[in-house]
Amino acid sequence: MAGHQTILILDFGGQYNQLIARRVREQGVYCEVHPYHRALEKMEELRPIGVIFTGGPSSVYLEDSPHVDPAVFEAGIPVLGICYGIQAMAHALGGEIVTPRTREYGKTETFYDTGSLLFQGLPEQGVTWMSHTDYVLELPEGFRACARTASTPVAAMEDPARRLYGLQFHPEVLHTENGGAILKNFLYRVCRAEGDWRMEDLAKTAMASLREKVGDRRVMLALSGGVDSSVCAALLSKAVGDQLTAIFVDTGLMRKNEGDEVEAAFSPMPIHFIRVNAGERFLGALRGVEDPERKRKIIGEEFIRVFEAEAKKLGKVDFLAQGTIYPDVIESGLGDAAVIKSHHNVGGLPDHLDFQEILEPLRLLFKDEVRALGLELGLPEQLVYRQPFPGPGLGVRVLGEVTAEKVQTLQDADAIFREEMAKAGLDREVGQFFAVLTDARSVGVMGDGRTYDHTLALRAVTTSDFMTADWARIPYEVLERVSSRIVNEVRGVNRVVYDITSKPPGTIEWE
Repeated sequence: MAGHQTILILDFGGQYNQLIARRVREQGVYCEVHPYHRALEKMEELRPIGVIFTGGPSSVYLEDSPHVDPAVFEAGIPVLGICYGIQAMAHALGGEIVTPRTREYGKTETFYDTGSLLFQGLPEQGVTWMSHTDYVLELPEGFRACARTASTPVAAMEDPARRLYGLQFHPEVLHTENGGAILKNFLYRVCRAEGDWRMEDLAKTAMASLREKVGDRRVMLALSGGVDSSVCAALLSKAVGDQLTAIFVDTGLMRKNEGDEVEAAFSPMPIHFIRVNAGERFLGALRGVEDPERKRKIIGEEFIRVFEAEAKKLGKVDFLAQGTIYPDVIESGLGDAAVIKSHHNVGGLPDHLDFQEILEPLRLLFKDEVRALGLELGLPEQLVYRQPFPGPGLGVRVLGEVTAEKVQTLQDADAIFREEMAKAGLDREVGQFFAVLTDARSVGVMGDGRTYDHTLALRAVTTSDFMTADWARIPYEVLERVSSRIVNEVRGVNRVVYDITSKPPGTIEWE
């Protein structure tokens, strides 16, 4: 971003890539993630103070694996390779990578040479998060090992003269003790960063950029009422004023009473606000569809079709704005990363749009950065800290075919869960929580009679960036109240379960 020092993160296909970016920004340094094969192009464009290679699922000695251009190492810019990144660096510079008999996954005791700039100020040993099949056996010329484990002699390597460093473990994952300090050492001791990345600067820069791009033309915003689209609306409102029309499509897949709440929150704002009640249209398009990816694509396409129709009513509209954020981008397959799920505002866009361009002013931000920007823009806390909600809404929280009856059941159950969490004072403490109506049915007994109804799952996680998450330890008495109320008050549910899966290996949403 213009005016800021930049770290270039090269994507080799790992799923922690945006988490690396988030950890870099936490240190007050701006960064961007780009595919590894655009390394030289992006180095020329961004003029980075340092480069980081991410992890990835490949083996460097295979012919079709991603390989780095050796010219990256000749540019005189510091480089840090992480996991696959250290192997790609070693391989490119003449080292040897092998598959050992013993593989390392999970928490691993690691021993550091604290004379290395990477590990200055750290204890001589600590736990790191390993996730690798291959490792560096023979170091490239000029390198030395500066960390080891019981199974991996080169857990880290360095060539201080050329400012080239590699880590076999993942410093960006919270399971790695002092991982943030290691990244900070690379940024400030090796790259000599100044720490000039601030949210107030971002707000000013983003508004100026939007004004320049939009000019005197008109913008239509896809407003869901969630955190991302709300912050996007506030940013655009300040940047282009009444050139903005916010279209809120009530898909019929919102949380209980949410459509009315969104209208009440945004109608008084100095923007053109339009509500479209399209519940029957969406449910009709989803009839008979069970596959989660198909549901996401259908919902995304219906969104765009509705917006096109509204745009024609308004006359000429040049830009469609969306609240796409960075986790949406990586989970839809940025670079060589595998697609985990498609987001309606990324992967579901049809080839033809009746707009000149898509505006995504939050595309480079993580969820906590979006919240910080929202507060900087003056949005109320209750809106900024609203529970996250997926673009496809309850369409991906009702497993299997989506029907009006199932949606109603889930809305009622989810409302009880949210109400009890608020009563217990856990609604701000837990990062995200919601109910999922599974497609499983089970036998139960209610009122001396046999039932055969749905199983409802509760999901709650703690997270700072939504790239990784741990299941929330909700007190048993709260879970008991929630379960009792749902079974007694919600028709069609006779069993409640609690999801205790972290991300990874699971995702936050079920579909």
